[in-house]
Amino acid sequence: MRTLIKNGRIVTAGDFFQGSISIEDGVIQEIGCDISGSFDYEIDAAGKLVMPGGVDVHTHFNLHTGSAVARDDFFAGTVAAACGGTTCVVDHMGFGPAGCSLFHQLRVYYEYAKEHAVIDYSFHGVIQHVNSDILAQLEDMLVQEGIASFKQYMTYDYRLPEADILRLMEKVKTIGGILTIHAENHEIIEYLKDRFIREGDTAPIYHALSRPDYCEADAVNRVISLAAAVGNVPLYIVHLTSALGLKHVISARASGQTVYSETCPQYLLLNEECYNQELDEGLKYILSPPLRKKRDSEALWEGIRLGHIQVIATDHCPFTIALDKQKGRGDFSKCPNGLPGVEERIPLMFSEGVMKGRFSINKMVELCAANPAKIFGMYPKKGALLPGSDGDIVILDPDKEVTLTQSMLHSNADYTAYEGFKLRGYPVMTLSRGEVIVQNNEFIGQKGRGKFVKRQGFSEQQTII
Repeated sequence: MRTLIKNGRIVTAGDFFQGSISIEDGVIQEIGCDISGSFDYEIDAAGKLVMPGGVDVHTHFNLHTGSAVARDDFFAGTVAAACGGTTCVVDHMGFGPAGCSLFHQLRVYYEYAKEHAVIDYSFHGVIQHVNSDILAQLEDMLVQEGIASFKQYMTYDYRLPEADILRLMEKVKTIGGILTIHAENHEIIEYLKDRFIREGDTAPIYHALSRPDYCEADAVNRVISLAAAVGNVPLYIVHLTSALGLKHVISARASGQTVYSETCPQYLLLNEECYNQELDEGLKYILSPPLRKKRDSEALWEGIRLGHIQVIATDHCPFTIALDKQKGRGDFSKCPNGLPGVEERIPLMFSEGVMKGRFSINKMVELCAANPAKIFGMYPKKGALLPGSDGDIVILDPDKEVTLTQSMLHSNADYTAYEGFKLRGYPVMTLSRGEVIVQNNEFIGQKGRGKFVKRQGFSEQQTII
């Protein structure tokens, strides 16, 4: 199958030019201004932007929280991703049974994804405890399965003591992996949460107040200090939300530590005033870490502009307001944490980022495709438009105006946190390995066509930002 995308304005992290792209058997063959030959399928992208498909390295499909199950499985979730211009995800696997091996959840998630995912995917390993077997399995997962990133939580039931964090870091550094960190101080959260509930302060706003900005900043600073003790193990701070937390990242990077960070559209575009909405509206926004103040959003935008934040992901973890989120009525602590967003990311960042002059279109490609692919060992197979790259492409109409509503989206969630946002520019076609799977917001691909991506170790990357 030979496909030609012609007359488009081609955008990468470093270039912007009028041209064409030829794809054969799912792989980009040629990029140029005058591509000749015969093609099975031609796409006229005149007036459109042709960009690498988005890479979302923070999703939670099929997640079991204990009290609820995320509403999107790997079919619904990846359909939503594709319709929003994302062509590859790296999912954070949920916790397994106490004491299980690293491979237990990997086997579970392989079953979740195969015959369901419609775009390509990989997983982050999840660390629940540390012993000699787990440490040995880290290297096995990298060598055998191409999983080079492992997630460690500093809160929740499977948080690790510092001695185990140090052992984990030492091993991850040795094998050439990267550690992703959910950074919140568990003791602060539990203390404030218990106090608020005891005093009858149970409205949604107290979810945010029980997880203050200094709670994140303390954990970010602590894990950076631990990494320094080990000798600069690569760190990736997931869903950074606060100006205070960002200061520690900036300081660490200035001192030469390998620290990357991501933020998410919700922390850029929403704030804690959302929790004060009437009726059940405030419950929609209960996620961890919580929404912050407007000044934090402004600091994050500036951090992106200056290169201190390298990735915009989503932390997509959808529940319904009609059923799941109702568990938090009268007690914020019982509400399942999470927001939908995998479909909204690319349109929001184009409209709110590029069209409002917060960053360039090249910067958007860097944040939403190239950088995540580089950090997590998929570049230039993913996140790039180069000969030899997968034909993962989103075609975006910069003149298309859309008002975001839940009814136009494809997640199984019954709301979007961005209801009513007026967007300038929207994806009109998505190709995965050269195959058109979305056209004009309609999924036309096949269930289960997505493939697992075996990734390189962090130390093997030739181009690290």
